[in-house]
Amino acid sequence: MDEADRQVLRRCRVQLVRELQVANLWDALLTCELFKPDMIEDIQRAGSGSRRDQARQLVIDLETRGSQALPLFISCLEDTGQQSLASLLRASRQAARQNPEAIRPQDLRPVVVGPEELRVVKQDPSKLTPGRLTPVALGPEELYPQVLRPGVPRPVDIGAGGFSDIRAHGRRRGNADLAYVLNADPCGHCLIINNVNFCLKSGLSTRKGSHVDCEKLQRCFRLLHFAVEVESDLTAKQMVQALMELAQRDHGALDCCVVVILSHGCQASHLQFPGAVYGTDGSPVPVERIVNIFNGTGCPSLGGKPKLFFIQACGGGQKDHGFEVVSASREDRAPDGNPEPDAFPFQDHPGSYDQPDAVSSLPTPSDIFVSYSTFPGFVSWRDTKSGSWYIETLVGVLDQWAHSEDLQSLLLRVANAVSEKGIYKQIPGCFNFLRKKLFFKTS
Repeated sequence: MDEADRQVLRRCRVQLVRELQVANLWDALLTCELFKPDMIEDIQRAGSGSRRDQARQLVIDLETRGSQALPLFISCLEDTGQQSLASLLRASRQAARQNPEAIRPQDLRPVVVGPEELRVVKQDPSKLTPGRLTPVALGPEELYPQVLRPGVPRPVDIGAGGFSDIRAHGRRRGNADLAYVLNADPCGHCLIINNVNFCLKSGLSTRKGSHVDCEKLQRCFRLLHFAVEVESDLTAKQMVQALMELAQRDHGALDCCVVVILSHGCQASHLQFPGAVYGTDGSPVPVERIVNIFNGTGCPSLGGKPKLFFIQACGGGQKDHGFEVVSASREDRAPDGNPEPDAFPFQDHPGSYDQPDAVSSLPTPSDIFVSYSTFPGFVSWRDTKSGSWYIETLVGVLDQWAHSEDLQSLLLRVANAVSEKGIYKQIPGCFNFLRKKLFFKTS
């Protein structure tokens, strides 16, 4: 689906979710081959299975169904008597074709901030206007806290007793509110899905070098006391089945769960987690769906326990050349290396999102951490000999620092190291719904 049609769908999403009669659409969608039967089943199971949840998922998945998805969907609406929605989409599409600038998302570009802008702004408190917030620019002292410096203990207020190191203190039963307790051995399952070879009709290339990533990850997570399993070259349906099988196990005696996806990536609309990863049949599985399989509703035995997802896949087709900074960064590109993108865009732009029917009283996605190999919209680089920049760096950081630093600090190290690599640039990122600090079990 091109960007113009995608933006039309997003602008009309609220009304579509509110009015769409999905029960009348299934046969029409199958007849025009816009969706396959198993995809329809997945949409029908979305959320609570309500009409609204099904409509919401249908609109989200529609963006992944090719360049003719929107006109075919409009035809299906007309065939099922939903003329008002068909007219809305058709008129919006025509308007977008006539005036593309009206729907083009805002292009945000990085701004280089010099030392003079980084000084702390100090104001006379007597001159501050009540009710107004004054912006403050942070200097290096504020931007680099001690928690990121190796060898410096992390202070935690423990009341009348003073301060203590968070790792040592968080491991104690009486202070479990400071850090997750990972005492089980093994501390949890680690599932690695490594998609390397894709069917010819998918148009996706072989992911050379991914086996190197897979071997490094197996060794690394075994040292971190995880029971590691590897599934290779799975179709989209097989990926979902493998993930559901893992979620349905009894994790009662375990403390954590890790899922790693190595594949090509693509664009997919979302409410919480962007992007999708391809099965070997060329069908995408949204990252949001992968994560939701393990939420508090779908996997109750992992309730209150950290669930970590590491996604090595492309975030888009843009190649980031970077921009000059004062301190020169080293070139980390492997000698004679041949970096390839796990290509296909998944950047997601702001748009109108429908409101859920009700707000849950408990945070269903809590205790979830999703780490992406690249910023949405950009290429994720993989060397055909040494593996992907992201996985190679992640494993190296875990090997060196997991014994002393928490997960977020480790991922900051990964982001910094990856950002300094190569001619083209890449920056990993994450979505953090953890409630506590997480220290891996290393001994």
